[in-house]
Amino acid sequence: MKKILDRVPSFFKSFYFLSTLFFLFWLSFIDSNDLFLQRELKVKQSELIEAKKFYEDKILEVKNDREALLNNSELLEKIAREKYLMKKANEDLYIIVD
Repeated sequence: MKKILDRVPSFFKSFYFLSTLFFLFWLSFIDSNDLFLQRELKVKQSELIEAKKFYEDKILEVKNDREALLNNSELLEKIAREKYLMKKANEDLYIIVD
C-alpha cells in the first residue's frame, strides 16, 4: 500500500485537490440539483418552449379567423351552416353521413 501511495504525485494528495474533487462529486451526483435533474429540467424547458410557440401560432390563427368572420358576412353564414348546422326559418336541413 505504501508503494502505491508513493507513486501518486503530491498534487493529487493535497487537501485542496481532494476537497475540490469531493465538492464536484457532491454537486454532480448527491445534491438535490444534480446533473440528472438539470438535464430533465432542460428537456422540460425545451418542450414548454415548443408548446408556447404552438399556442402562439394557434392564437394568431384564431385572431385571423375571427377578423375574417367579423368582416365577411357570407363566410360567417357558411361557417354557421356547415359547422353548427344552423338554418333559416323556412329551410329544411338534411344531414348526409358517409
